Amino acid sequence: MKIKALTYKLFLLLLFFISNPVWAVSNEINNIRFWDSPDTTRIIIDLKNKPKYDSFLLENPNRIILDLNQTKFNGKIPYIKRSHTFIKNVRHARRDNKARRVVIDTKGAVKYRTYALLPNKSYGHRLVIELTEKKTKKSVAKKKTQSVEKPAPTRVKLRDIIVAIDAGHGGEDPGAIGKYKTQEKHVALSIAKKLKRQINKQKGMRAILVRTGDYYISLRKRMQIAREARADMFVSIHADAFKNSNVKGASVFVLSEKGASDESAKWLANRENASDLVGGVSLDDKEAVLAKVLLDLSQTATIDASTRAASRILSEISNVGPVHRNSVQSAKFVVLKSPDIPSILVETAFISNPQEERRLNNNRYQAKLAKAITRGITNYFKKSPPPNTYLARISRLSFDSAVVTVKEKLQISSNGDT
Repeated sequence: MKIKALTYKLFLLLLFFISNPVWAVSNEINNIRFWDSPDTTRIIIDLKNKPKYDSFLLENPNRIILDLNQTKFNGKIPYIKRSHTFIKNVRHARRDNKARRVVIDTKGAVKYRTYALLPNKSYGHRLVIELTEKKTKKSVAKKKTQSVEKPAPTRVKLRDIIVAIDAGHGGEDPGAIGKYKTQEKHVALSIAKKLKRQINKQKGMRAILVRTGDYYISLRKRMQIAREARADMFVSIHADAFKNSNVKGASVFVLSEKGASDESAKWLANRENASDLVGGVSLDDKEAVLAKVLLDLSQTATIDASTRAASRILSEISNVGPVHRNSVQSAKFVVLKSPDIPSILVETAFISNPQEERRLNNNRYQAKLAKAITRGITNYFKKSPPPNTYLARISRLSFDSAVVTVKEKLQISSNGDT
């Protein structure tokens, strides 16, 4: 009888554990946070393990629903300002089916996408919910009208040369991390801001920052921002890393020929690019063969211009610190793929080298790098100024003055011979 009673108790205990929701929980929400960029908000849910979830949109009121299977909540709900672009509130509740429901109340109709991120040096498992404005026919028409009307008042005979400065990584993407926990994204933004100030000191030149704060922008979006600003040059700032901590020095990259041919195929296949200007020419009314020829010509000229500018930047950087390679390097970096904007990527140093990591954290060293890059860019544009710019006029005046001087010398020489 005692054995039967013990067996019965063990059966009840086993039944309790099987039916108890706590036993079934296999994941935990440790935190909820968000990153804002000018046109996107990313909500990040930090988790103990890889998430299993479902998501969907509901209206009246507008909200995004996330059901995370077998998950309990151990984190904090972030404070949402009333002025936030997209979000009204974030809340959560336990579901009867052992899931945790997270609800994101939005201020209006939004587009969203979700994706999971694997652990890295800074974070564990994450579920990302990316919110953007849901474009309606009315909002698109309004934006087009603004884009047409906006440049009109600023059109002048002589314009500034525009340099788009891209600080690599940002937000959830810290980039490389040094021995002393320095994150590449912070170094890149700090140098980018100093570079902007230096370029803006040059008469006839103006810089814009692709990323102004600690948020992530997709690589192709960075190219798009430069194009929308009608940039004459795109400069991306990074800090390299390698498994060997003794490796050191700066490097300068331009787009490789293989990267150019890959991008050419993408451009011609993407109809959204057809109405865009490439090298000052629209491709939308061109036959396929002609469009390809025009695009290839533009890319070839752009890579050539990028290489000449990169050589000048590398030469100036070599006066500030060691360089990893004595010549300009080629690679298939996505941010270098604009077919009509000279694009350069500067690896300022190896953040994985402790000595260089310390230098990269030094404001004075950052300022020296920014000045060196500025000198390289300025020297390039003095030799190859875009049309209708201040530097083009100065270059033309210098050329005309030189021609007059030569003519005068020839005249004097001619008079002396007679």
